[in-house]
Amino acid sequence: MKKNDQEITLLNSDNVSNKDIEKNNYKTTNVNILLNRVRLDKKRTFKKRFIFSIFLVTVISSLIVYFVI
Repeated sequence: MKKNDQEITLLNSDNVSNKDIEKNNYKTTNVNILLNRVRLDKKRTFKKRFIFSIFLVTVISSLIVYFVI
């Protein structure tokens, strides 16, 4: 009779430990990865703004040259 009781308690303890393991499995992201992503995003936006500004200056200067001459 004792063996049956012992098996039940062992099974119950396994279930509890499995639940604890599942709760502790959080997805974490490395902070360095996030910071690198922010840096890359900043570089991209700077490049886009720079290219757009050069394009805008070129268009405006070409229009000025066209209408003045």
